[in-house]
Amino acid sequence: MTKAEVITLIDEYLAHKVTLVPTPLEKEALTLEKEQVSEVIEAFFEVIKTSMEKGENVYMRGFGSFVNKKRARKVARNITAKTSMVVEAHYIPSFKPAKVFMEKVKKSEALKELLANES
Repeated sequence: MTKAEVITLIDEYLAHKVTLVPTPLEKEALTLEKEQVSEVIEAFFEVIKTSMEKGENVYMRGFGSFVNKKRARKVARNITAKTSMVVEAHYIPSFKPAKVFMEKVKKSEALKELLANES
């Protein structure tokens, strides 16, 4: 799924939620345009990137954690050129899903069906 598809689905989700609001004034107040949803998604990603760049981890209860993982210094080899090089210690971004999220994916009927069709 692409970012554009995520934005479209969020826009549709919010539109559905807004229809449940009884008064027109509240409906108007909660309505977001697709461009606004896009800005929110962009801001979300920017906050995650900026926080991780500062060395902070981001924890989202029920969804998962965006964490920096440390990779140790090591010697890497280029097999084709038969050379070695040192890769210094560094951090890489990583995502660890929450248990609730993993259970939901494991119990997904759509994924079970997809797995059965692959066999």
